[in-house]
Amino acid sequence: MDRRVFVTSVLSPVALAFGCAARLDLPHAGTAHAEPGAPIGRSEARLRALEAMKRAARFMSGTVAYKGGYVWAYLPDFSRCWGELEAKRSMIWLQPPGTPSMGHLFLDAFHATGDELYLRAASEVQSAVVSAQHWSGGWNYVYDVAGETSLNEWYETVGRNGWRLEEFHIHPDNATFDDACTAVATQFLLRMQLERPTPESSLALGKAIRFVKDSQYPSGGWPQRYPLSADYTRLLTFNDDVLGENIRTLLMAYAALGQVDVLNNLRAAMDSVLALQQPAPQAGWGLQHDFDGKPAAARSFEPAALATHTTAKNVEQLLSFHALTGDAKYLARVPEALAWLDKVKLTPELAAELGGTHPTFIQMGSDRPLYVHRRGSNVVNGKYYFDEQIAPRLSHYTPARTIDLDGLRERFQAYSGSGHAGCPVLKTGGSVPLPKYFSLGTPTLGELCAGSSQKTPNVTDPQAMQVVEALDAEGRWLRPLEFLTNPYRGPGDAAAYSEATYASTHVGDRTDTSPYRPAARPATYAAEAALLGISTRTFIENMAVLIAYVGPNR
Repeated sequence: MDRRVFVTSVLSPVALAFGCAARLDLPHAGTAHAEPGAPIGRSEARLRALEAMKRAARFMSGTVAYKGGYVWAYLPDFSRCWGELEAKRSMIWLQPPGTPSMGHLFLDAFHATGDELYLRAASEVQSAVVSAQHWSGGWNYVYDVAGETSLNEWYETVGRNGWRLEEFHIHPDNATFDDACTAVATQFLLRMQLERPTPESSLALGKAIRFVKDSQYPSGGWPQRYPLSADYTRLLTFNDDVLGENIRTLLMAYAALGQVDVLNNLRAAMDSVLALQQPAPQAGWGLQHDFDGKPAAARSFEPAALATHTTAKNVEQLLSFHALTGDAKYLARVPEALAWLDKVKLTPELAAELGGTHPTFIQMGSDRPLYVHRRGSNVVNGKYYFDEQIAPRLSHYTPARTIDLDGLRERFQAYSGSGHAGCPVLKTGGSVPLPKYFSLGTPTLGELCAGSSQKTPNVTDPQAMQVVEALDAEGRWLRPLEFLTNPYRGPGDAAAYSEATYASTHVGDRTDTSPYRPAARPATYAAEAALLGISTRTFIENMAVLIAYVGPNR
């Protein structure tokens, strides 16, 4: 699984939901109001949408949730459930689209309808998020309501045997910024603080904001995990938008709560992007940097190299920082980064072959691509390696990225061609209201700072009714599960395994607990029938469509 594509798509569900309207091809359960597809008036359509939203929310909060928390997917009988790996029923997932993402959705539904049912559901999520908070103030990927003994047992079995999911191989006593785990939990608690705070959640929010501040290096960057470990997670991290999400969190704390003490942290974070840009002619950034400012290696499939997608993301960040502050220093070296990205782009032939415009990794000093490969069959005998050859292609970490270089140039020209006064609230103080919706697309830094109203996507009657009619009688949007996993069956064989059988698959042999798409299973696996399941991603996508349809901003 390309986890960043997956997570990002969930945090911006509406764009996918319209694409997924055509995917809602399960047999329709219909409703009591009319036959599926029958013409109905606008007022009745809105009533049907509101009723479907309530049925779906009641099912998720009353049947699916465990102590207010969620993972990512479930079999209908709850005999198996999954986050990024298979989970126990007593576990909740903080990583999007898990528990905090569901809380954001319920709060959005309350804002769209005014129905207290959704605020009660959001409050239950709030309690789960507070319970899952690490003692340091942040959050780990997962939390087990059954306690540390149960969670340790999961890490020692399922977690340790996910070949490509090295972040789950050890149960660390710290919290993570990876995949927005701590950011999305903090941002949800911050929204609830403005809506329905409790003494416990107020305390948790204060701890979380202190955690973001305390974990920041003097240079302005953040590690991936904190308190610090002795491994790569202590490095200055851009990967999976660690810095960008922390800036978003601090800006929300300042703009919505008036916490002026975070301003120095904000400025230091923005300046760290400048400080870590490499000198020309390779004026890019890596996934993470060492304390000398150089790109550094992390997981076994993440070499010490420049990363083209990280460079493009940081260019976008610099443009946003200029818009927030009006300070031209954030534009000064953008042309160097754009020139480097232009220099290392793939030929049209390779771009077509690899499905992207730029190699993911570029070697320091040579501007030559660096491709990742693996050999072996499981976590015990498997090994990753790097070279300049494309084959054998690694499937779970794409060798190429699609970068809209022309779009970045246009944005730069627009920003450099006119003066920007910067964000008013950053200059004058005070507070601004947060955007009403976080499930219709992640609010930009500008929207958070200026309190500007969001543009609600236009959902037509047929689009809304297609989502309504896909809801079954129990309040479920059942869909084939995107990923399956092997149940834990013990550690893998340590014997050498150099064949290419699993070089280009998401999963290794049957001892590997990593997720894989059923249609792309290894050749050594027998055919498997698709499993229908309950998905938080599907719920969030479809509810976001209906929120946009019934919301007062239509």
